[in-house]
Amino acid sequence: MVNQRLTCHAGTVTTAMWTVDVNIRPQPQGDLSLSYELTGNLAKIRIPAPQPSIAKDGLWEHTCFEAFTAVEGEPGYHEFNFSPSGQWAAYSFSDYRVRSPWTASQRPAIRFVKSDGHLLLEAVIALGDLPRNMANKPLQLGLAAVIEASDGSRSYWALHHPEGRPDFHDRRGFILSLNQK
Repeated sequence: MVNQRLTCHAGTVTTAMWTVDVNIRPQPQGDLSLSYELTGNLAKIRIPAPQPSIAKDGLWEHTCFEAFTAVEGEPGYHEFNFSPSGQWAAYSFSDYRVRSPWTASQRPAIRFVKSDGHLLLEAVIALGDLPRNMANKPLQLGLAAVIEASDGSRSYWALHHPEGRPDFHDRRGFILSLNQK
């Protein structure tokens, strides 16, 4: 298991959140398990209401958690969005923000738990939905979260923020490397 703390983009600082941590657990069969834990004043955060677990675009416009996965040295990558509502999205890109036709083979397993001052979202991405890795190179991850405050403002959290405005697609933010077995 690998534990990582996300940082808030300097241009979107919020007083509602204190920390966003992610636990990454590659599974023996190759699936990728991610646990996002927010700690903060949850009364100041808009948390989407439960919905049917379906694929839905635009989740990033509200509180959601994101994972970007790429094979080291290759320009393509996959993006996964997980909402506390249970909804999700999965996209493929052949290069920086160049969408490719693709549909995830499995709905990510999502579990959401909210308690006093803590919000936990667990998601599992199936091995078959990670980028193809024929050469068995390391998998590079960019982990992120969009947190919508009760006033509608959004803060952007990531492992690393390259210069400028928040941009989770920037490969310089894919700084976590995992060896797949």
